[in-house]
Amino acid sequence: MQEFWFYIKLGLDHVLDFGAYDHILFLAALAVPFTFKNWKQVIVLATIFTLTHCTSLALSAFDIFTVDAGLIEFFIPVTILLTALYNFTYVVKETKMPSMYPHVLATAFFGLVHGFGFSNYFKLLMAEEEEKVMPLIAFATGIEFSQIIIILCVLALAFLVLDIFKVKRKIFIALASILVICITIPLLIATFPK
Repeated sequence: MQEFWFYIKLGLDHVLDFGAYDHILFLAALAVPFTFKNWKQVIVLATIFTLTHCTSLALSAFDIFTVDAGLIEFFIPVTILLTALYNFTYVVKETKMPSMYPHVLATAFFGLVHGFGFSNYFKLLMAEEEEKVMPLIAFATGIEFSQIIIILCVLALAFLVLDIFKVKRKIFIALASILVICITIPLLIATFPK
């Protein structure tokens, strides 16, 4: 049980690490168009992320499929940027209920990319271990919990800004997305393939 908790904590720390804030940026960009009224949709997206992240992590951990680490490091901020840019469709169209399809695709792609990105570290952890399924399940559980925490924080911020301070939804989405884009651009520059 102690080992299971270790991997849950690893999943929590992996997402909630402010030093490696790409997860937080992506989840913020993903959740910005949503409110507490459609919280279930955002949780579904977080679960899709967890499943795809752990799928690519498992593929790499079991040496079934690997991807160049430098390319993965570049695609991570690309997915964040694309998600933040997509949010502007809600600003222009003023759509009340976000369409799930683009979000599902972005979330699945980001999950796959990020799973491959984390695979080298996970392989080092698992180098002496023969049993890899239980650590993957525990790690996925930790990721899911941490994503729910971040999503709830973004939804609470949206509630505060939209319902308490009465800021227009499209202004909130635009400003939050611009902030995510501004933070992501240096990541894109730093990881651009040479």
